[in-house]
Amino acid sequence: MSLRTNSHRPDDIKGYEELEQLALDLAWSWDPSANKIWRALDEDLWILTRNPWVILQTVSKAKLEKTLADPAFCKIVHDLLEKTKWESKAPAWFQTKHPNSPLTGLAYFSMEFMLSEALPIYSGGLGNVAGDQLKAASDLGVPVVGVGLLYSQGYFRQMIDKEGNQQAFYPFNSPEQLPIQPLRSADGEWLHIHVRLPGWNVRLRTWEAKIGRVKLYLLDSNDASNLPIHRGITSELYGGDSELRLKQEIILGIGGWRLLNALGIKPEVCHLNEGHAALATLERARTFMKENQVSFYDALAVTRAGNLFTTHTAVAAGFDRFSPALIDEYLGKYATESLGISLDELLDLGRVGNDGDFFNMTCLAIRCSHVVNGVSKLHGEVSRFLFEPLFPRWPADEVPIGYVTNGIHVPSWESDIADQLWTEYCGKDRWMGDIATLEEDFRKVSDERLWKMRCDARKSTIEHGRERLVRVFQARGATPEEIEEAKQFFNFDTLTLGFARRFATYKRPNMLLRDPERLLRILTNPERPVQLVLAGKAHPADLGGQEMIKQWMQFINRPGARRHVAFIVDYDMMVTQRLVKGIDLWLNTPRRPWEACGTSGMKLLVNGGINLSELDGWWAEAYSPEVGWAIGDGKEHGNDPSWDAIEANALYDLLEKEVIPEFYNRNKNGVPTRWVARVRESMARLTPQYSANRAVREYTEIYYLHSAKSFLKRAANQAAVGKQIAAWQQALKTSWPELRFEGVKTETREGKHFFEVSLYLDKLDPGNVKVQLYCNGLNGAPFSLIDMVHDGKMKEKNIYLFRASLPNLRPLSDYTPRVIPYFPDVHVPLEAKEILWQK
Repeated sequence: MSLRTNSHRPDDIKGYEELEQLALDLAWSWDPSANKIWRALDEDLWILTRNPWVILQTVSKAKLEKTLADPAFCKIVHDLLEKTKWESKAPAWFQTKHPNSPLTGLAYFSMEFMLSEALPIYSGGLGNVAGDQLKAASDLGVPVVGVGLLYSQGYFRQMIDKEGNQQAFYPFNSPEQLPIQPLRSADGEWLHIHVRLPGWNVRLRTWEAKIGRVKLYLLDSNDASNLPIHRGITSELYGGDSELRLKQEIILGIGGWRLLNALGIKPEVCHLNEGHAALATLERARTFMKENQVSFYDALAVTRAGNLFTTHTAVAAGFDRFSPALIDEYLGKYATESLGISLDELLDLGRVGNDGDFFNMTCLAIRCSHVVNGVSKLHGEVSRFLFEPLFPRWPADEVPIGYVTNGIHVPSWESDIADQLWTEYCGKDRWMGDIATLEEDFRKVSDERLWKMRCDARKSTIEHGRERLVRVFQARGATPEEIEEAKQFFNFDTLTLGFARRFATYKRPNMLLRDPERLLRILTNPERPVQLVLAGKAHPADLGGQEMIKQWMQFINRPGARRHVAFIVDYDMMVTQRLVKGIDLWLNTPRRPWEACGTSGMKLLVNGGINLSELDGWWAEAYSPEVGWAIGDGKEHGNDPSWDAIEANALYDLLEKEVIPEFYNRNKNGVPTRWVARVRESMARLTPQYSANRAVREYTEIYYLHSAKSFLKRAANQAAVGKQIAAWQQALKTSWPELRFEGVKTETREGKHFFEVSLYLDKLDPGNVKVQLYCNGLNGAPFSLIDMVHDGKMKEKNIYLFRASLPNLRPLSDYTPRVIPYFPDVHVPLEAKEILWQK
């Protein structure tokens, strides 16, 4: 389909078209040179919105003509546009490293994307990861398209009243003022997608956002032809009840895959960023069924090879679960009429088995994917425990959940001040490809340069914080004296701590308030003062989280505390960018292991901030004494209040005895050398490792390329291999209950153990299974497996012999024979969970 986008530009002003092109490419959001353009057109609006498209919609013709008549301004526009064009055409890392790749297209589905405050379709961490990975894919040239929803209100906006109560507001996001464009056919017709909901065919509008080399496609239900109840489906992010959530997930998954089809996009790989998009796997299978005239299970055997599922949830309560009645109402006909399967077959794809028969989107995503991963090493371990019920009788260590630790798109979170330093020592294009030399190169920065950078960054963050506080005080109707006080908040040379994230109980945002008198003494020490910046939202339904915000506001209003603590309201991407650029020490206090990864602390790394965090998520693998501080013992303690008290005391002790003294102990040049050494080590070692550049390259080389190859192999020749796999899976279901061990013989001689297993296979061929000897590891070592060999003969009818020999290093009793399914290139137990142990 040939597409064009709507535009409303004054054609008589030369140069406007170039401005429009820049404003509609979100690559400006991580290119500092673009700031000059939008500041010149409307500095006040740019500071408030960071939205160049809204500036172009509101700027006067006279201002445009005057600004575009300036040769210096036009040169900035021209140079940036030429740079953008060159980058879009030049071979990037992917094209250079994998020139003959089987991967030509990848669809990345997510409920939210954090790309810029100009496009408010995000809430927090999940959207942060999705947005940063799209940006890194653009930098690296990985052929990705994003698929998401356009929310007319999005996530709520926050205000705090004089009593400390959180207030939620939902301003309307007018699409005309967002940096997106409607998708239109060549003759100008708006491209619409349809999904069937009970009693109504809902028409979805389609939109496109450009992010450098990458496109993000968005769907929304606010079409004039829809009923009011349907127009509001995509109004709020994470609002409403489970029925509304299911409607949103139908639009995202089923509608999203239909949009790709309508655009002629046929990706080899589909990456599901959380279970919200799991229904895309069913629509992908349905499309393959229709195109190749095969059954649902044949299609699923093919398409799942190209599906990758990333889970971000660390507790079972966080999974999307729906009643069978609700699934029947919304997807029953889809199952029977479109997929050709029964409702029970559909439900079985999403049932855990011990969850009251609820349909679980995470289970659906796992059962329809070829690869599943967590978002940190620890989260991979936690996920294997969480999903163990899906793989009964399999050891937890073999539950097929890997991990790719998240990373952040460094250019999006890097301050101009830090960028100058990194550019000088590591080059301008340091995040566009291989990052292997960055650590060594950055270590050459001197103490004096690092410390000056940190002081300048802290000053910039505090100045912005003052401006933000003044606006909030004015909105509250504060007195002139209070507003004047806000203008003087904080000191440029004082140790500045930051705590900014969602206010939820498991994140323990009030750990520092456990002993408020001790905290006040720490903050107000006249010789070594400390100041604390707080920010964060509590979900409107989370009364406990809102109460914790109120407790902080009450503390801030205490005499003596007010000048040392500030709460920045309406935590969003803009606030985060300002904070992470100048905060000295970032605090994170989740209850282990509930923080799947956590990326807020990663954003400080490039700017020289230091982390003090619970040993959870990414910090559990990143921490060492040279790069920051940690609390906790690396173990899980549940909701034990006594342990919370222990960790709170440990946090106070660290601040008083190590952190604060290290910051204020200076050499003769006024440089805190031990602090700066820690800053250098953190910046050099951790910034490259916890970048989205590294994460996207890992996804590509570990998963995407292999998944694309597997999908194409299964799809070839009218799904010949896929049909074989589906037939094999069906044979397993039929014959596996009949499998049994007929006998096991063991012998030890000449320093070796010898095993012989007689196995009844019913109608299965010996090549359809693997017979293994399983041995538990000792002293923390991993388990070991020894494959037994079939001698090629049948002992008796359907009974076969398998043999193995191994060194006599462990007692015979340590080895247990078992049988598992086997088919070339099939992931067991993800695609076949059967297992039989010798009793």
